[in-house]
Amino acid sequence: MAQTSISKTTINLKGIAEQAQLSADMMDQVRAAMLNPTSRKKELLIYLSQLASYCGVEKGSIVHRMAKGDLPLGNLNTTGSRREITLAEARSWIRTYRKDKLKPAGAEAVTIAVSNFKGGVGKTTTAMTLAQGLSLLGHRVLVIDTDPQGSLTTLFGILPDTEVSENDTILPLALGEETSIRYAIRPTYWDGIDLVAAAPCLFGAEFALPARQTQEPGFEFWNVLNLGIDDVRNEYDVIVIDSPPSLSYITINAIMASNGLVMPLPPNALDYASASQFWNLFSDLSNEMLTSRGLDKEFDFIHVLLSRVDSSETTSDIVRTWIQATYKEKVLPVEIPKTAVTSSASAEFSTVYDIQKYDGNARTFKRARDAYDQFVGYVESSIRAAWSKQLDA
Repeated sequence: MAQTSISKTTINLKGIAEQAQLSADMMDQVRAAMLNPTSRKKELLIYLSQLASYCGVEKGSIVHRMAKGDLPLGNLNTTGSRREITLAEARSWIRTYRKDKLKPAGAEAVTIAVSNFKGGVGKTTTAMTLAQGLSLLGHRVLVIDTDPQGSLTTLFGILPDTEVSENDTILPLALGEETSIRYAIRPTYWDGIDLVAAAPCLFGAEFALPARQTQEPGFEFWNVLNLGIDDVRNEYDVIVIDSPPSLSYITINAIMASNGLVMPLPPNALDYASASQFWNLFSDLSNEMLTSRGLDKEFDFIHVLLSRVDSSETTSDIVRTWIQATYKEKVLPVEIPKTAVTSSASAEFSTVYDIQKYDGNARTFKRARDAYDQFVGYVESSIRAAWSKQLDA
């Protein structure tokens, strides 16, 4: 066996700083390579067959409607063989054809927290694909990244370490410098999705919130984000919050601000055990924060999504049985497979919805894309039920 030379040199804080700079420089190079030539993510182009599917009609109906000229026509590609429509143009069509399925007058945005106590379960990818999928159904979506790692922000092609300042995050809310989240909202490359970004500076919220709890009479640390989004609820159909992979002060804010919860959960024993700890800790904290004060919190829905399902793992069936027995009707009847498609998309800071053309196995791509489409469809049904409940109240 070849001998590996291990450095015995001690590393001081200056060395740590140098390592951080090397990491940042390499990240810039990686992004430039992945997103060449613009170093920014590009807007998706939609073809007529895809547009027809999103609108819920036959392709011939789209072609016939184009003759009227009242909706965007897009452009022919360079060879003249196919008509291409930008995502913004496609969403005009989709919102026209699906207007009866969009947020009704008098309703406000449904807020969904995507949470799990453990990293590596597909939490951020789930939040991103949910936002993209809902936008492809015509909904206006605000995404709030509350994870100081900023992985969701990175999926939007923005580097948290170098391109996100404190004022681009929810930190001013946590510090009490702002009362509305509006200051931090920015457009993204994806039409129909706005973003509140995250960066490592968000760790400061974990100190600011408990400090304010002890210093400000009547302050409710768990209600900061909920109050912060009040000002924009009428401007969006759905608000998706990606929370940190821990039960932190920020995570509690994300959950308490939400109408619904989505928990991605791979069918393996460690993730199952971690999820159990999440619910136990959250229950204890909820009792301490709310029940003791005579308060309560209701969720319109809680969905458990089987994610990163590897059909080759022999223990998956056993753990799947545990999950079904534990969460019962909360488990969605769809599984997100662990495939080469999702792995390659993740490596390129993308999701299945970002892929314009997949060079691998078409059936594998369809299986991954269909799973996410079904997931989004189930969540949309819950969103529409929540709107109906709002109007009946």
